[in-house]
Amino acid sequence: MKLAARVKNISPSPTLSIDAQAKKMIAAGVHVINFGAGEPDFDTPEHIKQAAIEALQKGATKYTPVGGTPALKEAIVKKFKEDNGLVYEPEQIVVSCGAKHSLYNAIQALCDEGDEIILPAPYWVSYLEQIKLAKSRAVIVQTRAENGFKLTVEELESVVSPRTRMIILNSPSNPTGSVYTREELAALGEVLLKMRITIISDEIYEKLIYDGLEHVSIASLDPGLKELTVVINGVSKSYAMTGWRIGYAAAPTPVARAMTDLQSHSTSNPTSVAQAASVAALTGTQEPLKQMVAEFKRRRDYMLERLLGIPGISCHRPGGAFYLFPSVEKFIGRAYRGKRIGGAADLAAILLEEAKVAVVPGVAFGDDTCFRLSYATSMENIKEGCDRIEEVLTSVE
Repeated sequence: MKLAARVKNISPSPTLSIDAQAKKMIAAGVHVINFGAGEPDFDTPEHIKQAAIEALQKGATKYTPVGGTPALKEAIVKKFKEDNGLVYEPEQIVVSCGAKHSLYNAIQALCDEGDEIILPAPYWVSYLEQIKLAKSRAVIVQTRAENGFKLTVEELESVVSPRTRMIILNSPSNPTGSVYTREELAALGEVLLKMRITIISDEIYEKLIYDGLEHVSIASLDPGLKELTVVINGVSKSYAMTGWRIGYAAAPTPVARAMTDLQSHSTSNPTSVAQAASVAALTGTQEPLKQMVAEFKRRRDYMLERLLGIPGISCHRPGGAFYLFPSVEKFIGRAYRGKRIGGAADLAAILLEEAKVAVVPGVAFGDDTCFRLSYATSMENIKEGCDRIEEVLTSVE
């Protein structure tokens, strides 16, 4: 059976592949420390689960409107107004089967074959593959650690062309944890507004932010920017609801309608019960979220200190999300027990084989001099995992 060209050109998610490989080893009895997973290790808060149970008991098991229930759309509208200073109407909200699905809908609805999409690197792995699926062209811009892995105005202006259709911004970032300031976004926004470039602003890690930093949505800075922006968010990361698969987008009305129409012919509505649970997540107590953020900060501080204590490691201090993206460039070209390290991918393979520690090689994010570690795991695992990593790296010759 002949496969379509579109699927031949995409790559499976390396983050999910690493996580699956680590879980397979764990199932076989191997004590693997898994720093690969991109999901909180906390359980979904009880009041959210209870809302789903109540929805089931009330018979909320039928189709819902394609773009989400009125109750959930109203909750999302309220969230945008209170948290981001953004005013949307319910018809401008599209609820989908996870933020990844929201991104897919937006790119498919807005981009044509040959369009150029500016993609700052390091980038989340699925952005590149979704651009390929739209038959568009990713224009990758390598950002620098000394700038906090954030795109500068000069870097943006250097890649804008007549075929530029869109830019994807992700703050807080996966994999770097970088958080754009209001001033940085305003400077980028001035260029984007002048050039009329569509913006996808992926804000899924919005609530996971540390050190008193402020999350700012670029859409909130100017009415003109709002008209150019599709804001992507969801409940997965902030409320430990990865398996519930609820993401959402806010967009100008014609774009939201197009995304809804597209979704009507693919998944139709997101799961009814998960939508009811998401209403409780957005409108209920935020105390579990606050506790989770405090614990993530504690873990980040410990893991960062441990990594920086290993000779040869350098690491940007992330202001959000739950990842570290350390540079292992000084180990490239060296060897561990006769195994040459040609890039971060080789080192990640050595760590999994020798130390039984799973990390995601940075090549998946567009940078083969780094790898990503998730601190969305217990402090016990973090301590032991850092011990194992240190033991390997200090033995590299």
